[in-house]
Amino acid sequence: MLKYYDKNTVIFHNGEFVKAEEAKADLFSQSLHYGNGVFDAVRAYDTALGPHIFKAKEHYTRFLDAAKTMHLDLPYSVDELVGITYQLLEENGFTDAYVRPLVYASANMDLTPTKTHNLFIAAWRWDKFLGKDLLDITISKYTRPSPYSFNVEAKISGHYINSIVSIAEAKDRGFDDALLLDVEGYVAEGTGANFFFEKGGKLYTSQKGHIYPGITRNVVFGIAKSLGVEVVEGQFKPEDLKDIDGAFFTGTAAQITGISSIDRQPMKKNWEDTIGCEVFEKYRQFVTQSEYDNYSII
Repeated sequence: MLKYYDKNTVIFHNGEFVKAEEAKADLFSQSLHYGNGVFDAVRAYDTALGPHIFKAKEHYTRFLDAAKTMHLDLPYSVDELVGITYQLLEENGFTDAYVRPLVYASANMDLTPTKTHNLFIAAWRWDKFLGKDLLDITISKYTRPSPYSFNVEAKISGHYINSIVSIAEAKDRGFDDALLLDVEGYVAEGTGANFFFEKGGKLYTSQKGHIYPGITRNVVFGIAKSLGVEVVEGQFKPEDLKDIDGAFFTGTAAQITGISSIDRQPMKKNWEDTIGCEVFEKYRQFVTQSEYDNYSII
C-alpha cells in the first residue's frame, strides 16, 4: 500500500505548515460521520522551468465553489491557495507530486451546518493512481449518484462511497476498476475518472448532467481538436460499448489511462494504435514540457 507520509512530511493545516505526524483532527467531525467534506485533486509536474501546478487556478476555483455548496466557506482566495500549495511543495522538496486539498467540518453530531471548518492540504508522489498501464474493467451494478438528489458536479466526500464499493467488488471479480452507469442506465464514468471511448475515428464521452465534468476531460477536448478529432458528447447504453476501437479514463489522478477490455471484451485496436494513445502523448507534453499557456504560474 502507498505510504502517503513519513516523519519528515509537512502538510498545511488550518493556517500552518506542520509535520503530518503531529497534525490532529477531531473524531467528532461531521465530515467523518456524515461525509460532509469537499476535496479536490491537483498535480504538480517537473518541467524545464521547475515545478508547476497544472491548471492550478481552475482547480482551486472549483474547490472553493464546491465548499460553498456544502456551507463550508473558506477564508482564502484562489491565489492564496495556489501560493500555499507551491510553498507546500517546497517544504517537502517535491517537483512532481499529487496534491490533495480538503475542507472538513468541525465537531458536530447533528445535521446542521457547522460554524467552523478546517483546511488540510497534503502532497505526495503518486505516479500511477490506477496502478497499471492498461486496465481490465467491468460495468458495476452500482450507479453514479443522482443529480436529482444533490450536486454531482462537486467533489463531495460522501459521494464516493459508490465508487469505493464498486471498485472493491470489481477487484474481487478479478478486474482492475469499474465503470458506473447513471440512474437512467446510461454510461456515466469510472470510479474516479471520466470515460472516453473511440469508434470510427471519433471519440465519445458522456454528456454533462450525471457526471463530474473534470478539468482533464476538458483538456482532452482541446487536444482532440488540435488533432482534428471530433468528440461527441451524448448518452450511451452499455451495448454501445461493444466492438469499440479503444477506451480510456481521464482525471487529475488517473491522468490518461488506457482500457484494454470491458467485461472481458477486448478493444478492437491495440492501445498504441488508438486516438487515446495519441491524446495521452500530447497530454504528457502539455503537462511536462513546452505548452506553458496551460499552466498557472506564479
